[in-house]
Amino acid sequence: MVAALSIRADLSAGELRALARREKDPRAASRMYAIAHALEGKSRAEAARLSGMERQALRDAVVRYNAEGLAGLHDRPKGRPRPALDEAEGAALKDLVLAGPDLARHGRTEWTLPALAEEIAQRWDKRLHPASLSRVLRRLGLSKQKTRPRHPQTDAEAQEAFKKGGSPRP
Repeated sequence: MVAALSIRADLSAGELRALARREKDPRAASRMYAIAHALEGKSRAEAARLSGMERQALRDAVVRYNAEGLAGLHDRPKGRPRPALDEAEGAALKDLVLAGPDLARHGRTEWTLPALAEEIAQRWDKRLHPASLSRVLRRLGLSKQKTRPRHPQTDAEAQEAFKKGGSPRP
């Protein structure tokens, strides 16, 4: 049989309950109440049940309370996911989007999210889903506006001539 895990005794059960009543974090307060129940002599299973947790959660809280005191009863901060592209790659992507695609090289006249995802895969060997790429572009300060479509064989001189005098008469 395994010996019971002892609980540090620098605070009594009544002091723990008083601190739990003033605690703003409900999860930390629940852990304080569970430890207070255990300090009063209730079984670990009963103390955990009264506080709405499992015995293993109470044991983990006791281990953290013994090691760190009251600070150990608070949730640890969650880690943030690494960005998909680093700073240099993000700046290069923003320049690429603002410059627009080259018809001869890219085979298109405007960027779409799937096309940009393919370009990122070719340039930096990173696979991004178009929905994720949309969030990356928003973080870079780019909006989701679409460019006005432009035919690749557009004749600028013919357009200017049309604006000046209309179409030629037969």
